[in-house]
Amino acid sequence: MIRAVAFDVGECLVDETREYGTWADWLGVPRHTFAAMFGAVIAQGRDYRETFQVFRPGFDLYEEREKRAQAGQPEHFDDSDLYADVRPTLTALRDAGLWVGIAGNQTVRAGRILRSLDLPADFIATSDDWGVSKPDPAFFSHVADAAPCSAEEILYVGDRMDNDIRPAAKVGMKTALIRRGPWATIQWDTPDAVETPTFRVHSLAELPELVASLSAGER
Repeated sequence: MIRAVAFDVGECLVDETREYGTWADWLGVPRHTFAAMFGAVIAQGRDYRETFQVFRPGFDLYEEREKRAQAGQPEHFDDSDLYADVRPTLTALRDAGLWVGIAGNQTVRAGRILRSLDLPADFIATSDDWGVSKPDPAFFSHVADAAPCSAEEILYVGDRMDNDIRPAAKVGMKTALIRRGPWATIQWDTPDAVETPTFRVHSLAELPELVASLSAGER
């Protein structure tokens, strides 16, 4: 039985194309060059933040976010950056009686933006709100504490094996890997990505039926 569904943010709900493009602009690097290096770093199993080090050694992401804000170029996304299946899927899950949460590795500012979008969700929180980031198990403990059920009854949806699927599964949650964004696209055919998730989906729109079938004992 699944009683709650919690979603990652970047490349699960929010298309980060614009955001990473603005980082390339901030670094003074052609966007296609930045994107190519970003993909190479991920394919090598390295932390994506190492991409910034290639172009500016010593780069501190949090410090640079502050500099961007002071320069009038803060991180930003809005309704136009949401994937098209987000609102319909969250609405369908809530209409089916499920608790819907949103929790990802995001800043306090990003959390404020998410709340301003009036998404059909029961709960929204970020890693900066909690002071702990994925893949730390404590992050998922916060998700479980927020949901009105046990960890075993929560489905966590994300695009990354390292930050989302593996750690959520380790604390007992069911998981869904969504194929979009660089991480999932690169990792999709690896044995871990095939074997670990409860579900593998190409669209969030697949989730309501999958959740219903699992809860009905059909899978």
